[in-house]
Amino acid sequence: MRYFFNSLYLAVLNVLGVLFSCSIVAYAFARYRAPGSRVLFAVLLATMMLPAHVTMIPLFLVFRALDWVDTLRPLWVPAFLGNAFFIFLLRQFFMSLPQELFDAARIDGCSEFGQYWRIMLPLSKPALTTVAIFQFQFTWNDFLGPLIYINSQDKKPLALGLQDFYKTQATVEWQQLMAASVMMVLPVVLLFFFLQRYFIEGIALTGLKG
Repeated sequence: MRYFFNSLYLAVLNVLGVLFSCSIVAYAFARYRAPGSRVLFAVLLATMMLPAHVTMIPLFLVFRALDWVDTLRPLWVPAFLGNAFFIFLLRQFFMSLPQELFDAARIDGCSEFGQYWRIMLPLSKPALTTVAIFQFQFTWNDFLGPLIYINSQDKKPLALGLQDFYKTQATVEWQQLMAASVMMVLPVVLLFFFLQRYFIEGIALTGLKG
């Protein structure tokens, strides 16, 4: 259960961080035409071509300098700094929303943050839900990140804990291992089951253009 709650803690923080950071950056790229914004967006997309394994050692050195090794912070703090793929995904959805909604809100005195919070986010539930499911699944199943940064047994998430459970048993208790594996799979299945209606809503919204 300790492994389970560590995974849940990391998944929730990662989802919250990605939804906030990516949505606010995507809003800026979608609604503002500042000089050089297209170049910045192209640079952002170019970072998607950089393999994660290339940045693995520099990131480890940075987190070691911050004294974050063997803590959970390296596994959730980067989520609050944005993700290029999710920013691209949300920007494309935000650009499909009619500009007239935001012009009317601006005339009524709504601030820029108010337009983002009261108009953009409520209308973007399908896209935000998709981002949340992707990020939750990635964080929940992440094995390499905890393997690099976590040493203490009480800080390991479920993906890494299952590997240790199997490795340290002289005689494997298969019924316990299978029960733990169900705990590993069930949250992702339930999350998709309860949120899949937003995918249907996204298809319906696409048909309302024009």
